[in-house]
Amino acid sequence: MVAAAVVFPPGVAVPEVNDSKKLSLQKRERLSKVILDMAVSVGVGLCTPEEIDVLNILHASMEAMRRAVSNLVPSPDFLLVDGNRCFPDSPWPFETVIKGDAKSSTIAAASIIAKTTRDAMMMDLHEQFPDYGWDTNVGYPTKKHYEALALHGITPLHRKSFRLNR
Repeated sequence: MVAAAVVFPPGVAVPEVNDSKKLSLQKRERLSKVILDMAVSVGVGLCTPEEIDVLNILHASMEAMRRAVSNLVPSPDFLLVDGNRCFPDSPWPFETVIKGDAKSSTIAAASIIAKTTRDAMMMDLHEQFPDYGWDTNVGYPTKKHYEALALHGITPLHRKSFRLNR
């Protein structure tokens, strides 16, 4: 689980920033570099597969978000949060924005950073475990991935609470 938070200087907007799911890999990679150059601060937060198994996917995503915001230096004054909830006990005032990555360029920028970070992690993990196709499925279950699970079993990187058999 990867979450990101981005703080831009006042009045700064990055052209072409959009929901990361609507951008090509090449455009996400290019925009990621622009975002990193223009941002005052970028924070990334991770939760491990073990943490996801213990917390569940929703609470792990909230924890990853908390970690991402906590990694911002300087600390933010206010949070715009994608979705309908923020992590519990936020010390920062916040506003939730449903489908925020389509409505806020800052939220969209954070989604691009999170997606490019996760994709890079999946490419590195593919080097360790090439049988699972993480270079092409980037961690999402595909027929090939399920076939690899049946043939090779699970790795320490698989969530035990996720349905691994098909």
